[in-house]
Amino acid sequence: MVMIAEHGLEKLTLAALGRAVGMSSGHLAYHFGSKDELLLRTLEWSEGRLGAERRELLVRDGSSRERVDGYVDLYVPGGYRDPHWSLWLEVWNRSKSAAADTSARARQAAIEGAWHRDLVALLAEGISRGEFRAVDPDRFAARLRALLDGFSIQVVIGLRGAGRDEVLAHVREFLDDGLAVSGSA
Repeated sequence: MVMIAEHGLEKLTLAALGRAVGMSSGHLAYHFGSKDELLLRTLEWSEGRLGAERRELLVRDGSSRERVDGYVDLYVPGGYRDPHWSLWLEVWNRSKSAAADTSARARQAAIEGAWHRDLVALLAEGISRGEFRAVDPDRFAARLRALLDGFSIQVVIGLRGAGRDEVLAHVREFLDDGLAVSGSA
């Protein structure tokens, strides 16, 4: 994952990856079939780890807002060239050329769908508890994830003025504006 983040998929060779993980490039090619498949499987592995953390957020004690903040913290990259987010950028970039690969697109959609469903559940719970104002949780989640994706891309490519702390402050403000119950700002 780190090699892909550092060099991008185009510059990654199976020979170099094989040396790094102690396998032959032939074995890697046999196992994965293509660099695209290697990329997607690496992303699925990484998402599996994050998914476990995200599922813990759903059942954690605390307010709905604290758990939504935890979700945002997990979502936003740690900084420039964050390995997990670099994988996502590679997947999104290659998606246009893999449009005919319905299996790969379905796997990518499953990953994104899990993030969306978990956020919708957190929002719906906060609404039902009266912690958040009544919004359409699915629509709000779609808008929040689009905001997070846009800011996260800026963080991971190192755009000036878009550090993690600045992004988290913008997102907190968006959540305050969008979810505050009347009279409780």
